[in-house]
Amino acid sequence: MSPGEDQNRRLLRARDAMDRDFAKPLDVPALARIALMSPTHFTRSFRATFGETPHRYLQRRRIERAMALLGSPSATVTEVAAKVGFESLGTFSRTFRAIVGVSPTGFRAGARPVAVPVCFVKAWTRPSRFG
Repeated sequence: MSPGEDQNRRLLRARDAMDRDFAKPLDVPALARIALMSPTHFTRSFRATFGETPHRYLQRRRIERAMALLGSPSATVTEVAAKVGFESLGTFSRTFRAIVGVSPTGFRAGARPVAVPVCFVKAWTRPSRFG
């Protein structure tokens, strides 16, 4: 295996940890340990490989999950924020608005059931920018 392939596998291992444990407190040093890299090298390599910093990837992942949870009225916005890993409702709302373009409450008010395959819905509603 080439050094580049090895590095990509380690980066994927860290990204998989973010996908799996997005609601847990994750920071760059912990993710760098998973990838067996220094925090600086991890951040630089992650951005070069995936096109965004680990922090932005994790935030986007959390917001994607929040969008799915907000489609159901069973949980309050505060409960959704906590379920996806935000400690502060203000930070959740600010981040949600920056990525999605509307507040969590506004998103919930506009959410409607869609009779389209889930894979298409995910592709259409995936946040594509950060701020």
